[in-house]
Amino acid sequence: MRKAFNKTLLEIAREDSRINLVLADIGYGEIEPFANEFPNRYYNVGVAEQNMTGVACGLGMEGNIAVTYSIANFPTLRCLEQIRNDVCYHDANVKIVIIGGGVSYGPLGVSHHSTEDLAIMRALPNIVVMAPCDIPEAIAATHAMIEHDGPVYYRCGYKNEPNIHNGAIDFKLGKAITVEEGDDLTLFFVGPIGIEAKKAAEAARKRGIKTRLVSMHTIKPIDREAIVAAARETGKIITVEEHNLSGGLGSAVAEVLADEGALDVKFKRMAFPDIYVGEVGSQEWLRSLYNLDAAGIEKEIYAICGV
Repeated sequence: MRKAFNKTLLEIAREDSRINLVLADIGYGEIEPFANEFPNRYYNVGVAEQNMTGVACGLGMEGNIAVTYSIANFPTLRCLEQIRNDVCYHDANVKIVIIGGGVSYGPLGVSHHSTEDLAIMRALPNIVVMAPCDIPEAIAATHAMIEHDGPVYYRCGYKNEPNIHNGAIDFKLGKAITVEEGDDLTLFFVGPIGIEAKKAAEAARKRGIKTRLVSMHTIKPIDREAIVAAARETGKIITVEEHNLSGGLGSAVAEVLADEGALDVKFKRMAFPDIYVGEVGSQEWLRSLYNLDAAGIEKEIYAICGV
């Protein structure tokens, strides 16, 4: 997905001279085409993410579109004060891009995990928060990010994520995409972990459980209509995310259900528990360890359906 993002950003930058890329000495192997083609719109501030965000805010407030880019939690948690006070408070046209959300960098341990980011970013005013699930969404989300006037947080996959969508998609900020129809339950997911949800939904369908599979690529603003419709039309909802249990997709969906009075629904949140994922291993292994793989999701589908 990161290759698709960088390729798409470069293509857009050829048509829009306002786009500037600001890095904190990371991203090599992917960002060279932009740096070589637009050296006057490329800034490497060194290992100083707070400064990266401040520079980007200045660029954004001078009529440019500034894109900060780094891995995992480095462009968010390390410079949260600058995102809050500089970017969001001033509603600056800055796009904060991370590569490798969740436990994509699992072998590097907790310091390189990004499992609190959706909760923290969506708590900030003025910012759009999104996490595309595959290459079609990543490309569409890049265009949507640049077209939006104001702060955007873009959580991008790391590499080699399989596609979830089979054809063209209608991508709009704040509007979920239904991958598969169903009326027995709704499975909402965010980001590349959706491939596990898709496998689980396909397995359950073979046992007669028709699952509505929905990509909630935008966490803020969230698609309230899709959530309420799921509650009223399927009566059962499971949310799946590669994020801590607190404050992410599951919390956002629960808030909408409470606000809209759509509480007559069976509801299950699937996420990492409220802990630091201290084990070290591959992303796939860590997902399975915490039952966030296809088998774990399939088990929860049967449990909520009473099968």
